[in-house]
Amino acid sequence: MGLKGPEAARDFVARRLMARLLGYLRKQPEQNFLKMLRVVQLFAILERHKRHAAGLARIFRENEVLRAYMTRLLREVHPNVQQRLGYNWFINAMVLGIPRQERLSQELGINVPNFLLIDPTSACNLACEGCWAGKYPQRHSLEFTTLDRLCTEAKELGIYWIVFSGGEPLLYRQLFDLMARHNDMAFMAFTNGTLIDERMADRIIEVGNFSPAISLEGFEERTDARRGRGVFAKVSRAMDLLRERGAVFGVSITITRENMEEVTSDAFIDFLIEKGVTYGWLFHYIPIGRNPNPDLMVTVEQRAYLAERIPYIRAHRPIQLADFWNDGELTCGCIAGGRRYLHITAKGDIEPCAFVHFATDNIEGKSLLEILRSPVLAAFKKRQPFDENLLRPCPVIDVPGALREIVAETGARPTHPGAETVLEGPIAEFLDRRSQDWARVSAPIWERRKLRKAVSQ
Repeated sequence: MGLKGPEAARDFVARRLMARLLGYLRKQPEQNFLKMLRVVQLFAILERHKRHAAGLARIFRENEVLRAYMTRLLREVHPNVQQRLGYNWFINAMVLGIPRQERLSQELGINVPNFLLIDPTSACNLACEGCWAGKYPQRHSLEFTTLDRLCTEAKELGIYWIVFSGGEPLLYRQLFDLMARHNDMAFMAFTNGTLIDERMADRIIEVGNFSPAISLEGFEERTDARRGRGVFAKVSRAMDLLRERGAVFGVSITITRENMEEVTSDAFIDFLIEKGVTYGWLFHYIPIGRNPNPDLMVTVEQRAYLAERIPYIRAHRPIQLADFWNDGELTCGCIAGGRRYLHITAKGDIEPCAFVHFATDNIEGKSLLEILRSPVLAAFKKRQPFDENLLRPCPVIDVPGALREIVAETGARPTHPGAETVLEGPIAEFLDRRSQDWARVSAPIWERRKLRKAVSQ
């Protein structure tokens, strides 16, 4: 499956040109960023990547917010991080990796994902209320040889992006050894941030190809209420250390009906930008894991508000936020089940999603290619998208009947006690009602979006 002939030659030339341009970005960021986009247009394999590069160049010239965002990254990020993380993610993982993934998906008849979500360890130094991973036993960790093998096999399939979760991934002692060993890949971790001190911040710059996404629930009162007293202060200090050194880092926010207004307020967004945060992952609370509580889910009215508020923030503030459940239009529906990613637990179980705790396979004794043929992933593939209304992408909270069908069809087993509560009982009944309410509320929003898109074309 290795690259051959013209494809290999094109990749070699593209990599050399992009590496050289990255070296000049700090000196003349605006001019050289536009040059880099022209190189992408020239060497991109997929036509849509050529169009995206042209569109990004146009927006960069016309949109002051995006220009300020990119210039900030180009001027303030440490050169080693630019060369490793920026290059590996933008060129290896996106421009060159995705075409290979798509070609192999066609040839092999399976989904080859854009990235892998892996739990190196299930151990954690906190015990956050409502944690989605809180019911996994904390004694599991993947062997370094297994992680090393997964990275190697991923690259053979064109996957150059690995995301860590857990547990607390920074507790894994050989994590930085793994990232240094695979210095042509881009790595990210969902972390509580409490272990990031001066020494670890220095290591993040030294390894270069790693970006932490630090969990927050809002300001100090809300964060400490869920994560423990003093956590907000530690996280705030960690962000200062990372910003001072020129790291690229983000935040991970679980949105509930209680904190929705706070975490999307101008004051909180300003706080994140001031701290140096460049991106954020927004997860709507789902009642799984430790002490699941459906009452914490955002209401349908709040979700409708988020569907408008998050795109507004993206367009008007120098920070990029991804709202997984409301961004289905951008991702063409659910990204799980191997379509864009899959989840490998610290026990090695292959879950289709971080929030779907069922599996038919384990990584032990199997190659990455073999697990991509997993029955549960195939069951996801044939149903995606789960609804033509792409504001209803999720088989857990939007189309729960689909998840029941998948589990019954494949015989997938729960990966921890209590995982089955999303399929039957009071929580499942709540999700059925909520999905019906959201279908009603989201339908006119979706129709308006389709109309706007048709008019713009």
